[in-house]
Amino acid sequence: MGIVVIGAVFVDIKGYPLSTYIPGGRNAGRVEQVHGGVSRNVAEDIANVELRPTFVSLVDDTGIGQDVINKLKAHKVNTKYIRTVPDGMGTWLAVFDNDGDVCAAISKRPDTSPLTRLLEEKGDEIFKDCDSIALELDLEKDTVKQVLRFAKKYNKKVFAAVSNMSIAMERRDFLQQIDCFVCNQQEAGLLFSDDYDHLSPTQMREVLAANVHSANIPCMVVTMGGQGAVYASHNGESGIIPAKKVDVIDTTGAGDSFFAGTVIGLTYGKNPAQSCEIGSRLAASVICTSDNVCPRFRPLEFGLDIPVVD
Repeated sequence: MGIVVIGAVFVDIKGYPLSTYIPGGRNAGRVEQVHGGVSRNVAEDIANVELRPTFVSLVDDTGIGQDVINKLKAHKVNTKYIRTVPDGMGTWLAVFDNDGDVCAAISKRPDTSPLTRLLEEKGDEIFKDCDSIALELDLEKDTVKQVLRFAKKYNKKVFAAVSNMSIAMERRDFLQQIDCFVCNQQEAGLLFSDDYDHLSPTQMREVLAANVHSANIPCMVVTMGGQGAVYASHNGESGIIPAKKVDVIDTTGAGDSFFAGTVIGLTYGKNPAQSCEIGSRLAASVICTSDNVCPRFRPLEFGLDIPVVD
């Protein structure tokens, strides 16, 4: 069944200034509406490496919800376990500056509790034959517990990311049951109750290695934007992965693509450094496009000898 991705779907409403962005001012620009959400993006990115992920999620009982399913199907994502419910998707409203970075954002989260019932009914069917699990850690707590229970039952690796660290902070104990947790520099500071924004990659690696060891976290990766990413494992392994040099158009989805690439690598036999390198390459391919869609790759381009399923 490939990699199973579990999480929420959002509709992203994004505004871009046509001239120099003025904070607090009236800025002429263009507004776009696209399908989003960490897990939805990750499922699409994995599919664009010619893999066939399964997406477990919810969508609205509207035309927009059906559009989400249709687009994922077009990318050859298995949508069998997407359920249609009222108000099943969230909304993310963001304004970008002239460098392609988010300067203001508001999000409305969906009610993802129906996923708990879905896993009660279909959990064995979903997880028994999957290659690994990519989880959005800030889902309903009972949903996360169920995923971890099935992962243990079928001996599956679990990789996690977040869309809202303030919620995920309440699940710190879950990180000990997750094979690798990926977040950005600011989120890592929130998780460990510190400020890491000023740290260089070398300093961040040292801090992360100490925190991973003391918190008994198997592996953790922290992305640092243009400075690349750092990783550390409980066994003492750590490293720095430089960012790819590209012309930035829009950074939306770069973290999701990085997570997708890292999950692909760790699922199919690569070590943390090699997996983060795949993540860095996918992220770079997204931020230099106007639609934030990962271009098509083949597994062999990342040194992955995986049969491609049509």
